[in-house]
Amino acid sequence: MKKGFTILEIIIVAVFASLLLILFFVQKQNIDAFERDEDRKTAINAMYYALEESFYKEHGYYPEFISEENIKVIDPKLWTDPSGFNLGDPKSSYSYEPANCKDSKCKEYILKTELEKEDTYVKYNRN
Repeated sequence: MKKGFTILEIIIVAVFASLLLILFFVQKQNIDAFERDEDRKTAINAMYYALEESFYKEHGYYPEFISEENIKVIDPKLWTDPSGFNLGDPKSSYSYEPANCKDSKCKEYILKTELEKEDTYVKYNRN
């Protein structure tokens, strides 16, 4: 009697292994997307707290535009979204929308980012 595997057994093992690999890669993509979303939220929160706790407290208004030039208290890397686009670039998932402005001094703003696995993450001025 010969020892070994039948063709049917090899096919079953190959199909099972393929399914496991597919499941692994789908889950990996989901985990990576959740991590990028968390990075986006972290950046928006850093911008928000820099605007509220630093810029507004010092100037008494919000700027018409924000960037690492006028908001220096946060890590410069946070201005760049996970796709590599800086806030202000039309392709960036980050946006800053000032409102109620006069002479480049604004009373309101909306900070937001488009997320992959959740709804848009939005922060409004608190003053």
